[in-house]
Amino acid sequence: MNDRANSDTTTSRKILKPRRLALLGTVAALGVAVLAASPGSSNFGTSSFIAPAQAAESAATPPGFGDLVGKVKPAVISVRVRIEQDNDKSAMLQQNRMDQDEATPFDQFSRQFGFRFPGGPNGMPRQRHQMITGEGSGFFISADGYAVTNNHVVDHAASVQVTMDDGTSYTAKVVGTDPKTDLALIKVDGKTDFPFVKFSDQKPRIGDWVVAVGNPFGLGGTVTAGIVSASGRDIGNGPYDDFIQIDAPINKGNSGGPAFDMSGNVIGVNTAIFSPSGGSVGIGFDIPASTAKLVVAQLKDKGAVTRGWLGVQVQPVTSEIADSLGLKEARGAIVDNPQDGSPAAKAGIEAGDVITAVNGTAIKDSRDLARTIATLAPGSSVKLDVFHNGTTKTLTLALGELPNERQAKANGGADEGRGQPSAGAPRLGLGLAPAGDVQGAGQKGIVVTEVDPQGPAAQRGIQTGDVILNVGGKAVANVGDVRSELAHAKSSGKRSVLLQVRSAEATRFVAVPLA
Repeated sequence: MNDRANSDTTTSRKILKPRRLALLGTVAALGVAVLAASPGSSNFGTSSFIAPAQAAESAATPPGFGDLVGKVKPAVISVRVRIEQDNDKSAMLQQNRMDQDEATPFDQFSRQFGFRFPGGPNGMPRQRHQMITGEGSGFFISADGYAVTNNHVVDHAASVQVTMDDGTSYTAKVVGTDPKTDLALIKVDGKTDFPFVKFSDQKPRIGDWVVAVGNPFGLGGTVTAGIVSASGRDIGNGPYDDFIQIDAPINKGNSGGPAFDMSGNVIGVNTAIFSPSGGSVGIGFDIPASTAKLVVAQLKDKGAVTRGWLGVQVQPVTSEIADSLGLKEARGAIVDNPQDGSPAAKAGIEAGDVITAVNGTAIKDSRDLARTIATLAPGSSVKLDVFHNGTTKTLTLALGELPNERQAKANGGADEGRGQPSAGAPRLGLGLAPAGDVQGAGQKGIVVTEVDPQGPAAQRGIQTGDVILNVGGKAVANVGDVRSELAHAKSSGKRSVLLQVRSAEATRFVAVPLA
């Protein structure tokens, strides 16, 4: 957790002196009514009337958000939680937050958004046991008291209290949480007439107006406005990142609050900001309504979220990987390793296969595949378009249920953006030896014993100790096999060759350029 926002903060206040307003159009400002003379008459007529200046001003003034805010604001709540922590856990928690805060400019609400952690010197608690308090936002989605907020707002909460726009407070219970999307569903019992809002059924367009309502810095009922700045943002927060970016100012305490379109529907849940300074710089991130609807429905029904599981480790298809495989476009997700016993392995998916579509819908990259599979229920039958050994085939399989301890990884692609290969004959710039000679009998592949720092393999992240399992789709057992496959790739006109490499962390594919 980041922790810059967890220590007590003193806010300096500045009184701004009113500035003089420039008067535009002096005549119009006087609001003088002009009567026109009737045709053929020397007297002033009264049948024609030129509209007063106020009407012109009204027409020139863009409509505000007052009507919209009046409709939706009563459904937005402030959320206050109390978390019991002992001294050792609190110290560790705060240290972790401080370490992460230094490591990234993202002020991620899932770490610190809306929380203040009182304590002694250097932010450490004075007592062995204490109650930590935190604040966030939320909104009712039904008249009987169901409300949405962020998981990190209510995570490990001993008690949850919500305050409505009119100041009325209620005790709430946590129905369910989903850390992977940072969503939570809470419930206030005892009433059936709470004001509520609905999720939008349409994806917002970039440039559309957006209004955020929440509890920044404990200032409940705060309204800000802006536009949708971007969509499909991956901020490294989780495996299913697909954030809407907005520029409506949101700050610590807005976490879990809604962002509305001009129809009063929720387009997203405010979750994170990009903030080198700790405050709003106009870059906020929302969980899309489409994601929130699916997650909240499962939390309401089951108290937890279950997701489909394919059982593959994948990475994006770069242009070099596409070229080495003979793909026309750098799209899809290449399988590094199907997990033993997984639905993918049982269906015959192999390392090096590229998944290009799910149920007929094209897959952009590895994260797109992860998000698509996660939206499908365990047991669902799916059709996968798979590029295998130069041809496309369709496989049908039943998804498993994603286990907590065994999750498919979507790697970032270690072979991207590392520079250009050196000129000359096909070479990797590596010292190689059979794995059986170095690591013992029975070991497969070729061990990297030396790396030329200027060579093409080093530029793609291959290191000493890595094991090359195959080159160009063919298993290699000695250095001669490697040379043969490099020569074959060169003679085939390929600009790069695909290596399957096993390191201490994982098995991955790396496309190494051929000069």
